Amino acid sequence: IRLTVIRPELTPQEQERFVGPMLWELEPDVCCHERKVKPMAAAVAGQHAWITGLRRDQSGARSQTPLVAWDARYELFKLSPLANWSKDEVWSYIRAHDLPYNVLHDRGYSSIGCTHCTRLPASAEDERSGRWQGRMKTECGLHLPARPFASCQG
Repeated sequence: IRLTVIRPELTPQEQERFVGPMLWELEPDVCCHERKVKPMAAAVAGQHAWITGLRRDQSGARSQTPLVAWDARYELFKLSPLANWSKDEVWSYIRAHDLPYNVLHDRGYSSIGCTHCTRLPASAEDERSGRWQGRMKTECGLHLPARPFASCQG
């Protein structure tokens, strides 16, 4: 597998110099767009599909995640092969196959995003509750709803 590391246009230091301090606190949607959505759009340009690790049990917003969808924003297929997997199934697979993972999981972090917007989960029942704590924000903007592939037919 060929992996490509993608980065935002600006380093955090450049972003602070040009945009101002604590963009993640003052304008989290803008920060996510600049640091995640724009780099992703550039990375998938010209591709036919992208693969995500979304699971339906992660949150209410993800509960209807299709296995295959048409992502109109990026004009490609969005594949979510883990959509039907539970958190326990993912971790069983990781352990059974001795796969690498982010060590922050060992410290209780169940959903890991950027450094400023990731905290320990506020609720054991909601693994994404550590993201953007104290805000109504629940998604960074990468995973907008996409149409299930079956509904794109005919």
